[in-house]
Amino acid sequence: MKIDLHAHSNVSDGTEPPAGVIASASAAGLDVVALTDHDSTDGWAPASAAAVELGVAFVPGMEISCRTREGISVHLLSYLHDPAHPGLLEEITKAKDARLTRAKRMVTLLSEDYPLSWDDVIHHVAPGATVGRPHIADALVAAGAVADRSEAFTAILTSHSRYFVQHYAPDPALAVELVRAAGGVPVFAHPVASARGRVVGERTYREMIDAGLLGLEVEHRDNPEEGREYLRRLAAEHGLFMTGSSDYHGAGKPNLLGENLTSPEALARIEELGTGSSVVR
Repeated sequence: MKIDLHAHSNVSDGTEPPAGVIASASAAGLDVVALTDHDSTDGWAPASAAAVELGVAFVPGMEISCRTREGISVHLLSYLHDPAHPGLLEEITKAKDARLTRAKRMVTLLSEDYPLSWDDVIHHVAPGATVGRPHIADALVAAGAVADRSEAFTAILTSHSRYFVQHYAPDPALAVELVRAAGGVPVFAHPVASARGRVVGERTYREMIDAGLLGLEVEHRDNPEEGREYLRRLAAEHGLFMTGSSDYHGAGKPNLLGENLTSPEALARIEELGTGSSVVR
């Protein structure tokens, strides 16, 4: 069974609509796929309909952007939570609003040096989607400032750039607590992806585990092998299950559906623990 539990649609920063992600998963030979758009569940309904039509099992999910007290970015995957849970929904809405304000400020700064306007960015955002740096990157590509998203992030949109603006994001342990309260299954996404920036230390892992963390995304292209060994030891020590995923973004990243996979046993554990929603088959 081929199971990929991390994919994005144009509801956040992917390039394909939710139904298109499911179609791509089917074409890639996947049996199970999760849609984990950033801070949004708006893609669940069209993805569910496509999954039923194409015979692909669909795991409803979301990726929550968090930040530690030290300012380190943490991404938390949530599976099978209740999308209407008041506490989680309130926090996600707060983060989405902050992303929008941040994006507008970044575009204002960028416009001083590049032929870029807010309308240029919005052109690349699907209706109702969570606005983020990838959409600004797409606008920079369209303006001819860079060749692709990767160059935009490396050369212009890096967190060390003068154009970078912080935005509100919940503490990782709080996000874990809210996911559990919403009946969801929290999994730490690409925890040791050091090429993306600073990674957390043991204290953050301990706080997240104490808050109810249930899994670690181990097999991911951005996790170096020595980091994966650390995660395997951590999972064994604390009884956490492990997942593997592509982090697919359509044409937005080189990641390919199915390049890393999750075991049927881990999926069964997620289904056992998740009470807020269900796998669609």
